[in-house]
Amino acid sequence: MLREALPKIITPLPGPKAKAILDRRANAMPNAIRCIYPCVIERGEGAMFEDVDGNLFLDWIGGVGVLNIGYSNEKLIDAVKAQSEKYFHAMMNIVTHEGYIALAEKLNQIVPAKGDSKKTMLVNSGAEADENAVKIAKSYTGRPNIIVFSGAFHGRTAMTMAMTAKKAYAIGMGPFPDGVYRTEFPYLYRTPGDMSEAEAIAYYVNKLEQVFGEASPAEYVAAIVVEPVQGEGGFVPAPIEWVKAVRKICDDKGILFVADEVQTGFARSGRMFATEYWKEAGAAPDIVTTAKSIAGGLPISAVTARTEIMDKVTPGTIGGTYCGNAVACASALALIKVMEEEDYPAKARRISEKVMKVWNGWKDKYDVIGDVRGVGCMMGIEFVTDKASKTPNAKIVNAIVDYCIQKGLLLENAGTHGNVIRFLAPLCITDEQLDWGLAVYEEAINACM
Repeated sequence: MLREALPKIITPLPGPKAKAILDRRANAMPNAIRCIYPCVIERGEGAMFEDVDGNLFLDWIGGVGVLNIGYSNEKLIDAVKAQSEKYFHAMMNIVTHEGYIALAEKLNQIVPAKGDSKKTMLVNSGAEADENAVKIAKSYTGRPNIIVFSGAFHGRTAMTMAMTAKKAYAIGMGPFPDGVYRTEFPYLYRTPGDMSEAEAIAYYVNKLEQVFGEASPAEYVAAIVVEPVQGEGGFVPAPIEWVKAVRKICDDKGILFVADEVQTGFARSGRMFATEYWKEAGAAPDIVTTAKSIAGGLPISAVTARTEIMDKVTPGTIGGTYCGNAVACASALALIKVMEEEDYPAKARRISEKVMKVWNGWKDKYDVIGDVRGVGCMMGIEFVTDKASKTPNAKIVNAIVDYCIQKGLLLENAGTHGNVIRFLAPLCITDEQLDWGLAVYEEAINACM
């Protein structure tokens, strides 16, 4: 069975069938939609996939956080089949379908947004969810501006490109929407000087407060938008004490606190949502956006907030044709049920404990590993030329990624300087696959130093 298998490369990569399809890709698709991996999927189960040439791969990227439940779960397949035999789509502005309502009810129950009474709107992608969160915050507060952070990634729409820090994702796309102001994210590994954690957090809180004097007065700020763990920024967690300080600033100044859980949601963090940690600390966000693993791979996303926020939105300003597609809703409901029944957050915690123990051993052993970090199973290793200088080392990251793909292990980089390797393996990965991947990963580090 593929889901229990280990990687096996039987042809040079890309194999002949994959090469033919990749040539077709080059002729049919824009070059701007890049892919560095020399394989073409034929089928997938669990954390494994087989390519068209019969090569078997272990995937530690998981569609960049989409496949927390794996490539093909039978209960999701059954739910999708059952719904598709009834109807594919019903636009909620025209004909109500119960799947949308059932999914909204479930998300209202489990998403840890601030407030007892909540409502959810469904859209189609992480970027759409983030942009609609901003629209909702502006509509509720009547204010025009938002604050985002260094290292942030929120999408590729016009608004979310403005919100995203790394402008490699937005070359030639300006001018961008106005009213987006940026300050420093608490990247503790790279805090300037020799500060304690408490001093560093105070430093980053002060940087946030400077925005009100130097960029936008607080009374014009609708929302502060934060990823609980930065994804493209290098898998950098937001420290809880800093989150609590941001929550207080928002409360004091009438600003909405928005959590972008597009990548951290649905068991990845060791909780169903990373903001459960925030809620336990008394710092629940006002608005939470979710996507990626919400439906096991079907395109759907959500924005959840308390009722008073949602019901103040100007009619006609949110919604869309495909929002809350019936088949995607069925898959999402099935996914949540499976994750709750099989305790996927516990799977994430167990995997994280094992991996972090190994990685911390590597950190002590290899001078090129500067930091290991993460929350639950959203983890990363930051590679440097040496520990003393902390100089980003993208060269070794690229070499490790290339080495591992030839062995059948998919890894992906992250970070502003491309010097972090992320871990987003499906949470249904077997112990044998995990051990195999860690062994190949360390083999690659030694080979590429």
